[in-house]
Amino acid sequence: MSRMFGTDGVRGVANEELTPLLAMQLGQAGAYVLTRENKHKPTIMVGCDTRMSGDMLANALMAGICSVGANAVYVGVIPTPAIAYLTKKYKVEAGVVISASHNPMEFNGIKFFDGNGYKLPDALEDEIEALIKNNMNRVEFPTGSSVGRIKYRKDAREEYINHAVRAVPVDLTNLKVVVDCAEGASHYTSIEALRQLGAQVVPIHNMPDGTNINANCGSTHMEELQARVVYEKANIGLAFDGDADRLLAVDELGNVVDGDQIMAIVGAHMRNMGKLKQNTIVATVMSNLGLFLFGEKEKIHIEKTKVGDRYVLERMREIGASLGGEQSGHIIFLDENTTGDGLLSALHLLEVMVVTGKPLSELSKIMTVLPQALVNVTVPNHRKEHFMEYPEIAAAIEELEKEFAGEGRVLIRPSGTEPKVRVMIEGKDKARIDKEAHRIADLIQQLML
Repeated sequence: MSRMFGTDGVRGVANEELTPLLAMQLGQAGAYVLTRENKHKPTIMVGCDTRMSGDMLANALMAGICSVGANAVYVGVIPTPAIAYLTKKYKVEAGVVISASHNPMEFNGIKFFDGNGYKLPDALEDEIEALIKNNMNRVEFPTGSSVGRIKYRKDAREEYINHAVRAVPVDLTNLKVVVDCAEGASHYTSIEALRQLGAQVVPIHNMPDGTNINANCGSTHMEELQARVVYEKANIGLAFDGDADRLLAVDELGNVVDGDQIMAIVGAHMRNMGKLKQNTIVATVMSNLGLFLFGEKEKIHIEKTKVGDRYVLERMREIGASLGGEQSGHIIFLDENTTGDGLLSALHLLEVMVVTGKPLSELSKIMTVLPQALVNVTVPNHRKEHFMEYPEIAAAIEELEKEFAGEGRVLIRPSGTEPKVRVMIEGKDKARIDKEAHRIADLIQQLML
């Protein structure tokens, strides 16, 4: 059986793979593992994004939490980074987010944070999973007054907004900003924070109905935002994903500015201000080669990890870095929060624009983006980790790596959150890398389906 936890918690189609029963079991096992050292009745904070299945899964999860004697605090619809921040601020024992991030609405997920606001290491996730598979055989279920209670709070999102505004108190009075909220968790927090700082905000996709999250909008569908920025003659467009832990941007000319470019822009500014700890940006193997060339030119060290913002974070903590993230827009400002934070990323990027007086199109020239072809191949979820076990696939990849040696990169890996294998090729000739990426993708699909 494949591992229950992926790179960003437990995910699946709600009520099919991620059932209320599994949510309850995750609540029981998670509460037990994360709070067993406490001598008092522990508390776990729970929030969700705007998916219709969020209420169903959150209530099942909280029932599980209470059944092992822990209390739950339910803060409702709120960004993932808000749970990370507030878990630590309120000194509760753990936090949980019900969200499938950028995935379609029929999916949902459950991810845990420890009492310091950090995602769990593999070892703790494995312990939670083992308890579930062993039918909670070490867990005691209290009765009477020892069961847990649920408390409901409505002020949590305001606390998160206040934190972001205090962390980056930039005057945005002269900026017009189009904001795509992906019909997700940022539909209130991002708009309110930007308005408090004085921006003229044009919100789009900020009317979630439970079924429209990420539907042709947000950081995975940028076309409408690009057109709207140009139409509005705005200074910038900001695109969040469903749970608002990632951000991509659009410059005033309608061009997409990805996570690598944002890290380069903000990282260089932080270096100039003496705030880039270890003179290092932590990125992943999926980052564009242009980011590493930027680092060489600017004399900023780019540390490389495997894909997943949790691995970026682990490395940041190990070496004492203050900035890290992914091309997809998960960017971590470790002095201000313990996970990827779309709102903080937006405010830091806007701060560079205000301080330098330069438009985003000019700022983004600090890094040259090399052509990159990325093809996602849908495969059975239980097989995605085993694509290299097919001799034809392994041979084709090895041959391609030899061809591109010294001229680009070939990176093929299973998705940590979806039933897909991702084929990425980077090089100078866009037509060639597109052709080769689709050739490998077609081979994978042909053999694995």
